[in-house]
Amino acid sequence: MAVTATGVAVLALLALIGWVAAPHQGLGLPAVLRISAVLWLAAQHVGFTLRGAGRIGLLPLGLVLLPGTLLWRAGRWIVRTAQVRRLRRVGYAAVAVAVPYALLTGMLAAISRSALVSSSELQSVACGLGLALAAAGLGGARALAPWPRLVRVLPTRPRSVVVAVAGALATLTAAGAVIAAICLAGHLPEAAALERDLAPGAVGTVLLCLLELAYLPNAVIWATAFMLGPGFAVGSGTVVAPTGTALAQLPAFPMLAALPPGLHTATPTWVTAAVLAMPYLAGALGGVLLVRAAPRLALDAAPLLGLASGLASGALIGLLAAVSGGPLGDGRLAAIGPSAWQAGIVSALEIGVSAAVAAGLANYVGLRKSGALRSAGYPDDALGSQPIRVGGRQDTGPPPRSGRLGG
Repeated sequence: MAVTATGVAVLALLALIGWVAAPHQGLGLPAVLRISAVLWLAAQHVGFTLRGAGRIGLLPLGLVLLPGTLLWRAGRWIVRTAQVRRLRRVGYAAVAVAVPYALLTGMLAAISRSALVSSSELQSVACGLGLALAAAGLGGARALAPWPRLVRVLPTRPRSVVVAVAGALATLTAAGAVIAAICLAGHLPEAAALERDLAPGAVGTVLLCLLELAYLPNAVIWATAFMLGPGFAVGSGTVVAPTGTALAQLPAFPMLAALPPGLHTATPTWVTAAVLAMPYLAGALGGVLLVRAAPRLALDAAPLLGLASGLASGALIGLLAAVSGGPLGDGRLAAIGPSAWQAGIVSALEIGVSAAVAAGLANYVGLRKSGALRSAGYPDDALGSQPIRVGGRQDTGPPPRSGRLGG
């Protein structure tokens, strides 16, 4: 209850400032409160239907930080107040936060429904429940111990996959943030001109800047999809990818000025190659981190775990791509953002293959330096220089030794 009340109050204050500063003929205070509830639902990533426009699903992911932070603190507070000492009991604390929170979110969807805008109660309950379970659970777990200690609780192989996925995704996110920042910085004059054409006023400019900041996580995810190769769309029949761009008329939103214009980009070939190589570098880094987290793996286990980390990374990237885009009405802008299944499959292949190769090589080098290959019966080249019979005659070579790899 406190989390919902605090979040709605913060967004109601912003909506009230905009209502006071802008002409609001025909829009009363009850409508402003309903808009605040709709904004709070959008912060749970709940879309809404706007009369005359259609479905609005392109929501700013930065808004999720507000309820996520409040739920994180709620999970920490419950774990500390109830004096929870075991990690398995953190799940009960997360459920204790999530169930009433989801019910309140569904009630807000029903209360905020009007002839102008409406949200799905079922989607509100589902999104509120998922967000609360994740945020409160992580906050409660962090209240027990620091992250390195929590990761060490996992068995060796699952822990190595988690470390590899975290390293690969962190690398891709950092590279996506750099690309988004470079594009935005390079098109600041166009964005400023577009903002002047909108003429939002002093208060409107502040609110517009806040909205653009809230959409920055979406821009980073779109830049990540751009690096992967499939790119993203800004309307039906459009594409923004490293190999070329095809755009139609864009909405009057200053951040969209960072998109490359024209039928094809004028990016140098080496820049395109460097951008497309980033997922492979991220996967290779994840493979090295995997072996560091789980040393002395079997020769065939390291590549398999690298592929598993690629599949997990692809699933997470596909989920992020799905929530970063969405429709902006029922017209030409009904498809905006990256394709979830394309981003997921391509990232799983690129990261998985490069992580498997890097993990296999790093594991082989580590085993050879530690002498595990020799003690396990493998020669120095680890390629099996065993006696081979040719025409009834046996070649000479080092005899095989007994023992299993890695003891």
